[in-house]
Amino acid sequence: MFGLCDGNNFYASVERAFDPKLIGKPIVVLSNNDGCCIARDALAKKLGVKMAQPIHEVPPEIRRQLVVRSANFGLYGDISGRIVSILRDLFPRVEVYSIDESFVTFDGIKDREAAAREARARILQWTGIPCCVGIGPTKTLAKAGNKLAKKTAHGVVDLADSAFRAQQLATYEVEDLWGVGRKWAAKLGAQGILTAQDLIEADPETLRARFGVTFARTQRELQGIVCSDIIETEPDRQQIVCSRSFGREVVELDDVSQAVATFAIRACEKLRARNLQASGVWVWLNTNPFKEGAKQYHPSKAFNLIAPSADTREVLMVAQALTRAMYRKGYRYKKAGVGLLDLTHGSTHQADLFAQIDPRSAKQMEVLDSINRKFGRGSMGFGSAAWRPKGKPQWSMRQENLSPAYTYRWDQLLRVR
Repeated sequence: MFGLCDGNNFYASVERAFDPKLIGKPIVVLSNNDGCCIARDALAKKLGVKMAQPIHEVPPEIRRQLVVRSANFGLYGDISGRIVSILRDLFPRVEVYSIDESFVTFDGIKDREAAAREARARILQWTGIPCCVGIGPTKTLAKAGNKLAKKTAHGVVDLADSAFRAQQLATYEVEDLWGVGRKWAAKLGAQGILTAQDLIEADPETLRARFGVTFARTQRELQGIVCSDIIETEPDRQQIVCSRSFGREVVELDDVSQAVATFAIRACEKLRARNLQASGVWVWLNTNPFKEGAKQYHPSKAFNLIAPSADTREVLMVAQALTRAMYRKGYRYKKAGVGLLDLTHGSTHQADLFAQIDPRSAKQMEVLDSINRKFGRGSMGFGSAAWRPKGKPQWSMRQENLSPAYTYRWDQLLRVR
């Protein structure tokens, strides 16, 4: 039996948990550079704020009623980790599906609903985040149960009973099913499949022929047949990408190179955290495609390393060389990114006849990472990435409504008086 624990309006709930003045006020959280609404609480939804709606398109009379926050992903990720640790104490297996959702199993637990209520209560008490839990024989049914649970006062719905499940799925819109969405719901609706129960009763061969194996798998999961189990360990990635839109357009090579170097360093940190190494480096630059009349330029280059590496210095050298090769004067750059390609496990090394692996490289990176873990990111860095700049770089993200780093920076911890 599976469960799905989901933090309600997670980003907005985290903001409210650390600032009680926000209780009873509509909250929206904006994407990078304060562009679009990526999270809304129930009050903001009632005011008509839509998901992914640009904040400047929200009518002024509604915008004045909102509490607007810039996305603070460091804070959200830290609270997410705390919630996962609570779930690991209560359930035998946990799969972190996203920053605000985790699948769990109830192996050996007799009273599933009691365990789910205990998880909700503990998460609310220890983190301040309200959660709902859906329970079902498959992950798809647990996901559906979670959505139904959000409409209840107790926040837990168990779809294990087949009669109760059929009753609930008879009115459950197919659009709300995991992996369906509006586009596919319209195509399914044209075939007379409007609810989850309609999808269960559809002819499997016709469904597979018209909509593919994914919907055939969804149908079987809705029927209670397990097609996907808990994945406790994240599989090794094939690539790692770090990219950002700039807060302001930049034109100088130094500014572009500085941004690319910062992204390369962050990508390498992620690489080493997973004990991986990269065989290639990919860099791209973009001008603003939405700016009418502006000259457009979207270069992209990749380079294969002689030997797989997780050394930030090697990646930086390649990334900046690619940046210099692509840079053209006269363009206003709005975005850049770095990708690390063809990843392999750190314990696997392909020897090269003409290139020796520096035995000091791994130790040096280990020292760098340990210092930044102990004293905070940026305690030790690289000059090419504007390490500890005197002012805010021109390319840095616009975050005019950023809340403090309440849990991961010593100088911004909450003070109780």
